[in-house]
Amino acid sequence: MPRTVVIGLLGTTLDYSRDVEGRWGRWRPTLSICQQETLVVDRLELLCDPRHRAMAQQLATDIGSASPETEVRIHELAVADWWELEEVYGALHDFARRYPFEPEEEEYLIHITTGTHVAQICLFLLTEARYLPGRLLQSSPPGRREHLPVEPGRLRIFDLDLSRYDRLASRFQQEQREATTHLKSGIATANRVFNRMIERIETVAMRSREPILLMGPTGAGKSHLARRVYEVKQGRRLLEGRFVEVNCATLRGDGAMSTLFGHVKGAFTGAQRDRPGLLRAADGGLLFLDEIGELGLDEQTMLLRALEERRFLPLGEDQEVGSDFQLIAGTNRDLATEVAAGRFRADLFARINCWSFTLPGLAERREDIEPNLDYELERFASRHGSRVTFSREARSAYLAFARSLDCPWRGNFRDLNASVTRMATLAPGGRITTAEVAEEIDRLRQLWAATPPHGVEDDPLAGLALGELDLFDRVQLAEVVRVCRSSPSLSAAGRRLFAVSREGRSSVNDADRLRKYLARFGLEWATVRPSSLV
Repeated sequence: MPRTVVIGLLGTTLDYSRDVEGRWGRWRPTLSICQQETLVVDRLELLCDPRHRAMAQQLATDIGSASPETEVRIHELAVADWWELEEVYGALHDFARRYPFEPEEEEYLIHITTGTHVAQICLFLLTEARYLPGRLLQSSPPGRREHLPVEPGRLRIFDLDLSRYDRLASRFQQEQREATTHLKSGIATANRVFNRMIERIETVAMRSREPILLMGPTGAGKSHLARRVYEVKQGRRLLEGRFVEVNCATLRGDGAMSTLFGHVKGAFTGAQRDRPGLLRAADGGLLFLDEIGELGLDEQTMLLRALEERRFLPLGEDQEVGSDFQLIAGTNRDLATEVAAGRFRADLFARINCWSFTLPGLAERREDIEPNLDYELERFASRHGSRVTFSREARSAYLAFARSLDCPWRGNFRDLNASVTRMATLAPGGRITTAEVAEEIDRLRQLWAATPPHGVEDDPLAGLALGELDLFDRVQLAEVVRVCRSSPSLSAAGRRLFAVSREGRSSVNDADRLRKYLARFGLEWATVRPSSLV
């Protein structure tokens, strides 16, 4: 059995008695712990102020009489004011850092009945943070004074690992489900890869304030997801400030610096008044920088410093200002490639890449098209104040087309939103019929035929140095190349292509699998990568 070790503070009021002879007739919490029939204390680590050394030694003597098997060790903590939070926490933290814990050999109970309220709070916080790797111990006197000293009082032990409490654990699980549902806008998505990614984002958002990098094609929902993350964190009181969003592709020159970091009047031509900038506007909140790969190198340098030091210098200002914000960055570029090309700072990429997630496009989530279709109909009803529905035949026809491989969904959810908006607007009497669906299908086909992805020809293998291929190999390779050209990186393309088979592997390297597949045909990522990144 592990040894039981109690860590607690000397109670200068409750543990002390001026009546030396009568001290056994009153309840003393630290002594009572060592008098329990159901708890054997092998060692007591008694923390006290040096000014109360004699009192601590008297208590140790009494514990030796009542519980000879208990070893008492006295630790003196020099604290000027036991009601000063910073000083008390620092002293207790130093003790915890120095103490040679052996959790495999000993069980620790942290006594929080004695000491000032500030000291009790600090013990609680240190236990919660696992600096004190134990459970909380609360002692209380017996119900009636006449029961002393026969009854030493009662003890209650609390474990701060809340997962051990069934009702609390189920409540937290329910809150987590509600959060992930909110991140998905209430849409009952079926794609396993997407659902697992959303669960991971929820966990990260609740536990971390480090930057989050959202990658994926345009229209995949990065901006929408960033706002949902903010709403979940704000609902849990993890953020108090605003949600601030900016598309970095719209920022150029002095305007970029001014928009992000602010300026003072007269900083440059046209600066007729002070401007705080978006970083200060996001203080205490969340800043979403979409298309962060479009930022200039100067802006990247200042952003890095703002992330690391929470301070930056507005244009024309000679004093730094501060802003404590969480960053979510979005991009459809392969930032690693941008770093290699010298267009993106390696240190900034490393700073924002702590948590990175690749959002799949709509074409990769065809099983989720139907619930997203219903979501878009609800959005239309909310915006326009009137509900529009499909006839049964029209809904079946539209879904059959939308789920087919003939639909590239190049604009992703923007294409779906526009498509539903057009059909709902033209629907006679609020009912979308097969006529509106047929017209919309023709419109989408013409749209996609006129705008091939990234300028790629209809035949994705055109222009590639390939020998004679069997039709089987050619069809498979063509689809692989299409996926590569619509993905921001080799790893992202690999995750899409091997989304099912990777589930059964103990370790995965999607990029390496894809690289080896391309090598069979004498191809490299640089050959088939998206043309916008070449």
